[in-house]
Amino acid sequence: MNITHTHVPGNGTVHHCDTRRGDHLAVIVSAGGQRTIILYDRQNPDTPAVTLELDQVEADQLADLLHSRPLADRLAAVEQRLEDILHEARG
Repeated sequence: MNITHTHVPGNGTVHHCDTRRGDHLAVIVSAGGQRTIILYDRQNPDTPAVTLELDQVEADQLADLLHSRPLADRLAAVEQRLEDILHEARG
């Protein structure tokens, strides 16, 4: 996925994403924490087809759903890798 970021002073950040399939979407993160997901029309890529408003908790829940593994599992894997590295360094 190709992702570009634009900072809008005083308002937040807009993340534009283009998928491998040719879909275009944007995620707007406002300075107040609101998240807006915009899915653009394939026929007219400048026209929003769907707009979703999420608060910070909803955005976190959606992010957890999109991850391939739960946060606790990812954290456990990082901790295990760190332990392996430390063990290797000690000899």
